[in-house]
Amino acid sequence: MTLTSTQVWVLILCLAAMTALIKALGPVLLGGRALRPWFSRVTVLMAPTLLSALVVTSVLAAGRSWSVGAHTVGVAVAALMLWRRCSLVLCVVVAVLVTAGLRAI
Repeated sequence: MTLTSTQVWVLILCLAAMTALIKALGPVLLGGRALRPWFSRVTVLMAPTLLSALVVTSVLAAGRSWSVGAHTVGVAVAALMLWRRCSLVLCVVVAVLVTAGLRAI
């Protein structure tokens, strides 16, 4: 089964709406009671997980297939630098230079 770009965007919007709905319904259903710690950890990670999935899809998807190219290496370099606590501006500049350098080869 292959999805069209419209179907992908509808799916993304539905997942975002479900995430917001779950976060909104939690306090209503609990009625002032505290969440269990494991549930709080899962709920907090839902939005970053969705964002990560969008980033991975946009970086690795090429039409209807997956591809790894210069842009993928640039994103990986930026991610590694951010993980090592480098400044955001430096990460972007280095990622652009790495991507441009690989494309020039």
